[in-house]
Amino acid sequence: MRLRKPELLIPASSLEVLKTAVIFGADAVYIGGEAFGLRAKAKNFSPQEMAEGIVFAHANGVKVYVTANILAHNYDLEGARNYFEELKNMQPETADALIISDPGMFTIAKEVWPEVEIHISTQANNTNYQTYLFWWKQGAKRVVSARELSLGEIKTIREHIPEEMEIESFVHGAMCISYSGRCLLSNYFTGRDANHGACTHPCRWKYAVVEETRPGEYMPVYENERGTYIFNSKDLCMIEHIPELVEAGIDSLKIEGRMKTALYVATVARTYRKAIDDFFESEEAYRANMDWYKAEISKCTYRQFTTGFYFGKPDENTQIYDSNTYVNEYIYLGIVEENAGVSAFDAAWVAKSALGAEAQLARIEQRNKFSVGETIEIMKPDGSNIEVTVEGIYTETGEAVDSAPHPKQLLWVKLSEAPEKYDLLRRSNTAQ
Repeated sequence: MRLRKPELLIPASSLEVLKTAVIFGADAVYIGGEAFGLRAKAKNFSPQEMAEGIVFAHANGVKVYVTANILAHNYDLEGARNYFEELKNMQPETADALIISDPGMFTIAKEVWPEVEIHISTQANNTNYQTYLFWWKQGAKRVVSARELSLGEIKTIREHIPEEMEIESFVHGAMCISYSGRCLLSNYFTGRDANHGACTHPCRWKYAVVEETRPGEYMPVYENERGTYIFNSKDLCMIEHIPELVEAGIDSLKIEGRMKTALYVATVARTYRKAIDDFFESEEAYRANMDWYKAEISKCTYRQFTTGFYFGKPDENTQIYDSNTYVNEYIYLGIVEENAGVSAFDAAWVAKSALGAEAQLARIEQRNKFSVGETIEIMKPDGSNIEVTVEGIYTETGEAVDSAPHPKQLLWVKLSEAPEKYDLLRRSNTAQ
């Protein structure tokens, strides 16, 4: 039996999130530049941020893949050629692979940067082993399986392709209503092309029927008595099925979410990292920790969970009919950028803050409101969670404040236990 330890591939919407993914357990991250990727609404990476992110990832033994997976029009091609030239010549280090779906984009990438590793996106509808073999003969190293495939079908693909060819499959995150993500609804309704990265997610909208002789009379759409969100899928989650994924011959376990927060990325990366490592230690260790995985994976935003197509075609139980909102159990407060004792500050700052000489402070860029006296949680990359009390919040000038209500404000925080750099701070959504 082929039991190769799979790569854990994590999305990153920004440099902050890339660093979070790396610290919390990714083997590889995938990112988008400012063009040619399918997440145009994500913050994405400037050339300078991309260069910094690649250096940071490589310094920690993590690979970086860059998405260029739009379905290109004629007017995209010359810009794509220039973009691939820029990526090829990026200094001081270049990306490890490109993710591409369009044959024209593939051809240009090969012409411009022949030595680059190319992965074929799920957008290319990769549903059979002949498609895999086609891309292999063109020079692709890896193909991302269509989300419509079962584990049995993936295993059959593995049996018919070269041993060194890689299979990548989505194992966690949002599901698209359209075949292999090729949605036309967004373009039709809003003029924003999902296949150019501008999806407005119309699958999450609520629909009604209007009969042409009765304009303005909206009749609800009922798939059954539970509601009307007829396209709204639950999120994919395969944390309970790592053995089956490995046994099917999948080389890279891919997390969806290139528009997600650092809290989401840290939570999912850390949980799947531990699950994979536990399984390769022993299946007993993996089974013993299942309750922890399930509890932790629920601490980021999600829309309930499904196993998608992996064990057969989805049915009515994979949809959410009564709501299009996320479950959101924890609130993201910020990532520790650095720690410092009061000796790091000038005397005027220390006097203004009224801190004692023994105080240790953590610097964060605050993302959601929290207050002095609250209990929050330090989320550590090693899997531990530590409850602490917020003992003080200070501005960059040393002014003590009772709460942090302004997103993106830079603050120094005194906690009852000092966190470490890159620890993530979060608060239960049920906390008072």
